[in-house]
Amino acid sequence: MPRYFFDVHNGHFYPDTKGMECANFEQVRQEAMSALPEIARDAIRSSGNDLQAFTVCVRDEANASIYTATLTFSGIRTSNPAAL
Repeated sequence: MPRYFFDVHNGHFYPDTKGMECANFEQVRQEAMSALPEIARDAIRSSGNDLQAFTVCVRDEANASIYTATLTFSGIRTSNPAAL
């Protein structure tokens, strides 16, 4: 099976040096979509930032980009801070 590399961008770049074998493009797509919420869950809690974007860029064995997916978190306070 071909190997694909799932690089992560979330304000910093984290290249995937190991990769993962996937049978086809649909499996690559599913893996990228599954990874994003996992990455975001931990990062949102630890950063305290109300505006963040998380991107997974997938490369094939020839180092060609084949898929990119982005998840955005935006937190907006909607009440008067003095009222709480």
